Amino acid sequence: MDTKIKIGIIGTGFARKTQIPAFREIPEAKIVSIASGHLENAESAADDFNIGHFTVDWRETVDREDVDLVCITTPPDTHFEMAMRAIERGKHVLCEKPMAMNSAEAAEMTKFAAEKGVLALIDHELRFVNGRRKAYELLRDGKIGQVRSAKYFFSNASRGNPGLPWNWWSDEKSGGGALGAIGSHVVDSFRWFLGTEISGVYCRLKTNVPERLDRRTGKIREVTSDDEVLMILDFEDSELVENATGLVSLSMVEAGNYRNAVEFFGSKGALRIEDQGEIFFADIRENEWKKIDVERGEVFEGMQETGWSLGFINFSREIIDAIVSGEKFVKNAATFEDGLQVQKILDAARESNNSTPIDVRLSR
Repeated sequence: MDTKIKIGIIGTGFARKTQIPAFREIPEAKIVSIASGHLENAESAADDFNIGHFTVDWRETVDREDVDLVCITTPPDTHFEMAMRAIERGKHVLCEKPMAMNSAEAAEMTKFAAEKGVLALIDHELRFVNGRRKAYELLRDGKIGQVRSAKYFFSNASRGNPGLPWNWWSDEKSGGGALGAIGSHVVDSFRWFLGTEISGVYCRLKTNVPERLDRRTGKIREVTSDDEVLMILDFEDSELVENATGLVSLSMVEAGNYRNAVEFFGSKGALRIEDQGEIFFADIRENEWKKIDVERGEVFEGMQETGWSLGFINFSREIIDAIVSGEKFVKNAATFEDGLQVQKILDAARESNNSTPIDVRLSR
């Protein structure tokens, strides 16, 4: 009798580069179905990874009796319908971030998952990067004292080329944009690391590449999503945090070295955690960063050398262990409730962006 945890995958982008290679290395797991909006993508992934069933209709994957866990790796505007159907069928769910299009959808998803008693998680895999888990403990051990401020920097040029075609990422109504894609990770990281909530948000969103070619129509289309995010945050006080603020700079159009780093500054010193979990510490009495040793881990064949891959390898193992054990909880994982709280901050950020800034020219 096959007692493996059966997995159904919806989406062939991120899943193909990260989730599928990680799950297929777990002896107790088996991917039995993959769905994509483009049948050729589903068939190609099924062939490459020896997956027995592929389809253009994601409902076929969700409705299969042998699927225990549904992984949703599609644009955000599809998450609500897919997750609600999976939960209704009694499936465990791993949903990509951002959780939904707004907090109203996220709240309904959270409530339904709790009623059905399924394991419902958001794929904030960065929580499981070895260096981040080490930094989490260092913060709680008082390594830098009370946290006074936090900073997050993300930059690459993946959307900087104006020759890239228009797709869902260019469309605000599909959930595209840097705020949802990266800002959701930032908000979740701050909440998890600091054990507190964000109480205030000031945000400015920017679109640096305003138009792109839609290859389906051959016409130029307006880009309605953001490719750059600037935020200032206020944090509620907690055991780790006192009167702290946050600074966030995210860009998908900046040339130069890829960067994904979070920094915490406290009464005794500071911690910096970089993309693959590298940790640096600075004592408040000194003016230099010193590296703290931590085991990075290795990625599997077909995966990119990034923190996302390293984190998901650890995360996937713990998801399967939980399901095998009958648990509805994975320690340190982001739950649907966490996803809801993140969604509330994203909604507030968009509302802030729509407010009118003070025009200093009036006082000249």
